[in-house]
Order: sequence, then structure tokens, then C-alpha cells
Amino acid sequence: MAERRSRRELICEAALDLAAEGGNHALTHQGIDARLGLARGSTSYYYRTRHALVSAAIAHLARRSREHFESAASTVRPPTVEAAGNLIADQLETLVTDRRRDVLARYALVVDAAADDELRAGLASCLFSLPAAIALMGALGASEPPGAARDLISLLEGMVFDFSFGTRVLAPGDSFAEHRESTRTTICLWIGTLVTSR
Repeated sequence: MAERRSRRELICEAALDLAAEGGNHALTHQGIDARLGLARGSTSYYYRTRHALVSAAIAHLARRSREHFESAASTVRPPTVEAAGNLIADQLETLVTDRRRDVLARYALVVDAAADDELRAGLASCLFSLPAAIALMGALGASEPPGAARDLISLLEGMVFDFSFGTRVLAPGDSFAEHRESTRTTICLWIGTLVTSR
């Protein structure tokens, strides 16, 4: 039997849908009410202000990302550069294909987060986990895991943007297959360099 989702979770999912489809201006209390077929004012009962609504959507997105990554990472022991490269390439593929909506919503919500430290910190953890990256780089032998982890995340952020809006943009339904090996190789080279140079 499928688990019934809470009203708050449904609202957060609808918020991400609206942001991904129409940008940050499409994310409104009324828009969510309409999308979910709720009585007018229902969303504002749960999240009174736009800030509260956006904050909840970002926290929901970060939680989804963490759960997805932890599930995938639990199969990789002990870490090697090759295993880490494969895991990260798999996660990147998932982000730019299966979780495309989440990526687009995150970019849309950047406008709301630009002048808000709390929202900006939340968005920073939505797709990649700094603590997980630090642990990975430490396990791989980097002498300064925090710095190496930040550099790795910078690379991955750029790759996600490139596959979402840049020179290698994937349209909905496009296959990642032709990019997978070059992406994996780049990630392995980057990790190897970070491990040996720090």
C-alpha cells in the first residue's frame, strides 16, 4: 500500500513544480491552491508568508536530495577514486534526467535566495552535500578534505548547469548515455587531482 503524503509535502511538491515550470514568480499560494485543487487560502494556512513557503520548498528539496544520495552511496564501500567517480556520475545523470524538475526549481528559487542568507544556505545544500563531500574526500586521502570537497562541488555545480542550460543541455527525455563516460572521466581526474594536490 502506497504511503499517503502529508498536505505539507504535497504543497512543497507543487511549489517545486510551479517554480520549475514558470520560474519563481509562478510560485504563489494561490497557484498552489489551484494546482492541488484546494480551497483558496489553504496553502497560506500551512505557510503564512511567501518566505515560509519558499523556505519549506527548499528544505523539502534538500531532504529529497539527501535521501536519494544516501540511498545510492550506501552501496559504495570502501571508496576509491574510480568508485567515487562512478557514483557521482550516476548522481549527476539522475539530477539532469530523472530529477530535472528539482534542478530547474532550484535555479528558479535562486532569485528568492539572493538576498537571504537562510534561503541561500538552504539552496546550497539542495543538490550536493558538503558534509558528504568532505567525508568522501577525507576517505580518499585528501590532506585538506573541506577545501577539496568545495572544489569538487564547484565542478559538479558547473556540470549540472551545463547539462541544464549550457553547451551540453539535455532536453526532457534526452539520454545521458553519450555524455556519461566523458563526465565520469572528468570527475575521476578532478577527484584524483584534488586528492594528490591537497
